[in-house]
Amino acid sequence: MTSAQYREEARHVLTGRWGRAILVAFLASLLGANATTLSFSNNGSSGSQGNYWASYEGFYNSAVFRAFLFFMIGMVSITLVWTLITFLIGGAIDLGQITFFTGLAQGKDMQVYDLFSQFHLFGKALGLRIVINLFIGLWSLLFVIPGIIAAYRYAMAPYIMAENPDVGIMEAIELSKQMMMGNKFRLFCLQWSFFGWMLVGVLTFGIGLLWVNPYMEAATAVFYLDISSLPGGGDYGYTKY
Repeated sequence: MTSAQYREEARHVLTGRWGRAILVAFLASLLGANATTLSFSNNGSSGSQGNYWASYEGFYNSAVFRAFLFFMIGMVSITLVWTLITFLIGGAIDLGQITFFTGLAQGKDMQVYDLFSQFHLFGKALGLRIVINLFIGLWSLLFVIPGIIAAYRYAMAPYIMAENPDVGIMEAIELSKQMMMGNKFRLFCLQWSFFGWMLVGVLTFGIGLLWVNPYMEAATAVFYLDISSLPGGGDYGYTKY
């Protein structure tokens, strides 16, 4: 199938189900699905600060500054805690989102609560996310391109785990490597074909992305179901060897 055919099938899958799909994709993005890394940065500067401090000492000691400082510390703390929480639960949420969209692609009557259906795989989902991030990070140390290729190589591992709960972390990664042989560029082309829609979504201040994200998720689910049924697609999937 071509990228255009995947998109066409995705539109067919979403017909009459857009509301649920939009809500699931939106909640999944809020709860950390598809997140790959946690990053923290800080910057510092040094120099002569005696005169600077003397000039602004009154402001720094003011109630307005203290209130602003407490507010910023609170916001940063909340952001860091939420980032950590979403990273921890994001793996299970990602599997739930995959279950929802692959189910739609199979013609099942999926509901919003299916987004939370994979928390029994919490540990494995988190482990899979960490290992994939580690591998991608190590490949990225060589150069950007190897890291990108690695990301596509392991892209189907969460799909395999969502469909086969008994599969192990390394086994899912290995099966994804097998499945993506000859298919990495096809997935890249599929994702690139959404560039125009993503641009429209950004230009509408993110509102358009409410429709673009589930559209992409549905198309990727169709892509997975297609390549998993091909000869050589692996030991799991819709063709069992």
